Amino acid sequence: MSNHERQIRDLFAAYLGNDRQRVADALADDFRFTSPFDDDLDKAAYFERCWRDTGWIARHDIERIFVQGDEAFVTYLCLATDGRSFRNTEFFTFAGGKIRCIDVYFGAARQDGGVSCRRRARASQ
Repeated sequence: MSNHERQIRDLFAAYLGNDRQRVADALADDFRFTSPFDDDLDKAAYFERCWRDTGWIARHDIERIFVQGDEAFVTYLCLATDGRSFRNTEFFTFAGGKIRCIDVYFGAARQDGGVSCRRRARASQ
């Protein structure tokens, strides 16, 4: 397992464990985050807009990680405690031993065997 793959797996474990400090420590000071809902957020804005209690997640099933140099793609299936699930792909870049950038590409949400509407989750949930 490469160091970058280990960093990705550790980040997912920290997120699932609701360990905000461990997540913050994994991210570079100049960290940037982009998703279909968020454009080029810095580290502080990421935690303000995107961090919430992760108790709604039952598990992440990492399906694949491809690493090339200081870049990586990860595709995973997220299973929620209420039975919903969704598949995302994230593109990571690394610098100085930290995660410098994450670009998220959302997949369809699923519930009860069908596609369901996926809305932005509120940070307070």
